[in-house]
Amino acid sequence: MPTHRTLARALGVDLTTVTRAYADAGGRGLVEGRVGQGTFVSESSLRPQGSTADVIDVDLSMNVPPQPAEAALDSRIAQGLAAIERRAGLSALMNYQKPGGGVSELEDAVKWLAPRLPGLSTERLAIFPGGQSAIFCTLLSLCRPGDSVLTEALTFPGFRSAARKLGLSVAGVAMDREGAIPDALAQAIRDHRPKAVYLTPTIHNPTTATMSAGRRKEIAAILRRSAVPLIEDDAYGLLDPSHELIATLIPAQTFVTTSLSKCLTPGLRVAFLTAPDAASAAGLRRALQSIAHMAAPLMVALAVEWLRTGEAETIISAIRQEAGARQNLAARILKGHSYAAHPYGHHVWAPLPEDWSRIEFVSQLSRRGLGVVASDAFAVQPPPQAIRLGLGAARTREDLASALYLLAAALRQSEGSATVV
Repeated sequence: MPTHRTLARALGVDLTTVTRAYADAGGRGLVEGRVGQGTFVSESSLRPQGSTADVIDVDLSMNVPPQPAEAALDSRIAQGLAAIERRAGLSALMNYQKPGGGVSELEDAVKWLAPRLPGLSTERLAIFPGGQSAIFCTLLSLCRPGDSVLTEALTFPGFRSAARKLGLSVAGVAMDREGAIPDALAQAIRDHRPKAVYLTPTIHNPTTATMSAGRRKEIAAILRRSAVPLIEDDAYGLLDPSHELIATLIPAQTFVTTSLSKCLTPGLRVAFLTAPDAASAAGLRRALQSIAHMAAPLMVALAVEWLRTGEAETIISAIRQEAGARQNLAARILKGHSYAAHPYGHHVWAPLPEDWSRIEFVSQLSRRGLGVVASDAFAVQPPPQAIRLGLGAARTREDLASALYLLAAALRQSEGSATVV
């Protein structure tokens, strides 16, 4: 769109009139402002509720980052690989590499992670093929079959799967709007004597809960007194880096997984695992060698190239901005319905009335072409009536709007019925 001043001159009207018009159009979802770029026609403006399709084909069951045009992944991948080829060639990356990463890669990763993990050294860091393998190897290093581990009452399905494969007993900690409740965690530690605690303090999956600074200090104090290791999942932390990691409060007993899947792209399969000390990191590298040997060297090289050149920050910024736009879209369409979200998160957590059947509701949406996930996938304790939907999974905002309108219509229809059919 033209600037306010340009349009005012072209129409022969006062500047304030155009400014008010742009603001009104933005409020209706017709246009959106982008800092430093200007005003653009919205990819998906609000439509009348009556225009909602009865059947669509949108799968919001996966929790992935959106891929906005501003991220320019195709060109950045090509440019990054070309730079790697010019510098060292690609064939060298087609062979076995040192498990956990080489010195040069680790040094670049340390520089990038330093703002969130002060004092980090290469001896405490290892590069893994994704956050899932990092979590698995950490549990493998800390626990033995039959041991107990704690996590939030609702948690990342990948953690549940890893614990189950390792023969561990998982107990859930009661949650509130900030995540794990300190008193509940302290009691669970006394009751279960866990070998590890796994938490996602920032943009928790699936509830979107984010701990305040005070809550993080309370959690850290409890873990410090009990001397239980913490596995801190920072998969979403780079989307909202204003929050301090719990690891900065108890570095001597915290393992941090920093995956690039949610802030850059899942296809890289690159994650950084920070250990409390060099000996623990060496054990994690041995565990990685036993299950996968290494992360794919070409993908690690590309990821590190982006970290080194600053391209990673550009991509993250574009994804964060797109995530914010999608959250705003959800806020407009789902207005009046109960749900939890984070301004820069990729997902929404929607509680349902207790007398509903979440399974039937998910099935109803599926029959109409909308994929979402019931709370059962995340529950350590009896699951609540709730669903999670991934806003980033929709290819475009137009697709997302169609999905959200269908969801809103299904919620209204179900609320007017005695049961969900």
